[in-house]
Amino acid sequence: MNKRLAGEERRRTLLEMIEQSSEPITGSELARRVAVSRQVVVQDLSLLKAKGHQIVATARGYVYLPGESSPSAYTRKIVCRHEAEAMEAEMNAIVDEGVTIRDVIIDHPVYGSLTGQLMVKSRRDVRAFLERVEANQAAPLSHLTGGLHIHTLEADSEDAIDAAVSELERLGVLVSELD
Repeated sequence: MNKRLAGEERRRTLLEMIEQSSEPITGSELARRVAVSRQVVVQDLSLLKAKGHQIVATARGYVYLPGESSPSAYTRKIVCRHEAEAMEAEMNAIVDEGVTIRDVIIDHPVYGSLTGQLMVKSRRDVRAFLERVEANQAAPLSHLTGGLHIHTLEADSEDAIDAAVSELERLGVLVSELD
């Protein structure tokens, strides 16, 4: 595109690009396409979010969530506990069953419920997420709660989620009511 657009038109264009993309789009790529700085894109996307558009920043770029979940999707929240070193195995066990990790949630003693949007769907997404964590020397949210965290899982079938949960049990990271 590479054409400089006025504010409202640019935001409409950014929204359309994100909505129509089947893959996450980075802020830098969006900025290049509409010929503005990445900072302007971040500001525009914040304005769109404030208007209620479900734009989520993930480790691989921005994605659009039309609603809580897609009409054909099943969702389930699960509770896990593990050290940071087990994060890759946990995430791969989930995505290998065709399940998307929508988010990570912790219940912080001071700030309450904190949610990080993930939208991790594949091993490629897992690698990109972990590379970003490492590049930024960031600690996982679960570091704040002794490794305890919640994930919202999404899949096309309950069976896929059940298979992922079984794998997490096998790895010893799933927290059950018996723990």
